[in-house]
Amino acid sequence: MPRDSFQAELSALRSAVVDLGETVVERLRQAAQALADNDREQARYVLEHDHEINERYLELEADCIDLFTLQQPVAGDLRFVAASFKILTDLERVGDLAMNLGGYVTGMSDEFVPRADLVAIGELVADQVEAAVAAYENEDPEACHDVAERDDEVDGLCERAAEVLLRDLVDRAPRGTQLETLLEEVFQLLLTIRDLERIGDHAVNIAARTLYMVESDDALLY
Repeated sequence: MPRDSFQAELSALRSAVVDLGETVVERLRQAAQALADNDREQARYVLEHDHEINERYLELEADCIDLFTLQQPVAGDLRFVAASFKILTDLERVGDLAMNLGGYVTGMSDEFVPRADLVAIGELVADQVEAAVAAYENEDPEACHDVAERDDEVDGLCERAAEVLLRDLVDRAPRGTQLETLLEEVFQLLLTIRDLERIGDHAVNIAARTLYMVESDDALLY
């Protein structure tokens, strides 16, 4: 393949990865808003459209494999295709976690919902994923470090939200709330916190892979 055509394929891959990232962030924000509003209709929308993300992920994964096997990229081009391949996996998993959030909303009752902190965390991790995708698009090492540094904030907020949730459980249980129902609600919300934290981790993964792609710097890889 002529060099110009090959570079055009690489550019198309970058654009497609960014486009998928934007879709994933949109789904994540929709799931966070559904959590904020206890909006089961919007939560079901997130659930029902997850297949679109999965299908696009598989198509782009196949494109990466073709570039590996047919074009045999070297040096910087090889790092770009490899990073894109791995970033696609992180984006697909964020889409799955957004779907999980939608599932939690559809399964929750209207009672016992200390959701404010969770919504704030949802917005923060959506911002992180968005920033990580932008760093990939712009090949911005400084932005990669910024994404990684903010992960501690996500972890701290998740830890505090879990503590608040467990205190709520202790406070409410003796007041006549049915314990089994209460425990189920708490379990669902703890799963929500876990998934929000995982989304933050995937944002850091995207930033780490981008940093390695741009500067061969593995400082953020773990």
